[in-house]
Amino acid sequence: MYSRRPESGGRGPLFEGLPATGRVRVRHDGAPSWGRLEGDRITLDAGPQIAPEIAEWLAPVEPSKILAVHLTYRSRVDEYETATEVPSYFMKPPSALNGHLAEIRRPAETEFLNYEGELAVVIGKRMKGVPQSEALGYVAGYANANDVGLHDFRHADRGSMLRVKGQDGFLPIGPAVVGADQFDPGAFELRTLVNGEIVQTGDQDDLMFGVDYMLADLCRLITLEPGDVVLTGTPANSRPMEPGDLVEVEISGLGRLSNRVVESEPVADRPGAIPEVSAQTLHVALAIPEQEAESAAVARAGESV
Repeated sequence: MYSRRPESGGRGPLFEGLPATGRVRVRHDGAPSWGRLEGDRITLDAGPQIAPEIAEWLAPVEPSKILAVHLTYRSRVDEYETATEVPSYFMKPPSALNGHLAEIRRPAETEFLNYEGELAVVIGKRMKGVPQSEALGYVAGYANANDVGLHDFRHADRGSMLRVKGQDGFLPIGPAVVGADQFDPGAFELRTLVNGEIVQTGDQDDLMFGVDYMLADLCRLITLEPGDVVLTGTPANSRPMEPGDLVEVEISGLGRLSNRVVESEPVADRPGAIPEVSAQTLHVALAIPEQEAESAAVARAGESV
């Protein structure tokens, strides 16, 4: 009845797979190592050089906290037929971080694991009470991110988003953090692809709140430390991913973040909330209007009896 994925926007020319330069983090000799991507080589801080194609990529950030905005793209606000005058936020734990080319694991017995292509902002200097006019001067760099959400647990989180957005590996970031002096958050294009097909598009003109506004808003009450990550929202057409899907987030100048979706093994002992397809699940995961989502959820429940 409802499409689990928006109509494709076609393939189109892709941005470069890797940015020209950026700060990276890889596993080398069994340990996490920082380095710098320059063209076709990664030079580790400890001295050795490795080829990007053989690197085991890790998330190129080590934040004390990760803050994310709920709604900031006009296309997504329109899609949900809602309104927002000021941004609202939630948090993801650092254990949700994941790297370029790593697997995104969908828990067994769940259906609605959605992609959300986003621009990630990495803080470079301690921020507290910084005015909007100065906020961008506190940014270290920018990266692609996929703010993965498992909407089978919408009923259990009661707005906290912890089970929905905070599970291990639910935040791929990378491949690199591109320096703030090499990227303009006021002039970018974003798109998400699934198996090579464009499923999300957005740019700076679609943002209701700019990066400078969000940073100034957050640091009024919450101190942002160097390394902290701020996720700036996703455009319309977030939809569920399936095991086997290759999901990619591209932002002009930042390269392409790529991850494969796999299915996790079932867990025998399951205390606490279990997955449930509620009306809220269908409304958020598939952008079904709320009244229709209620009817669809009732129909699904009847089919399972």
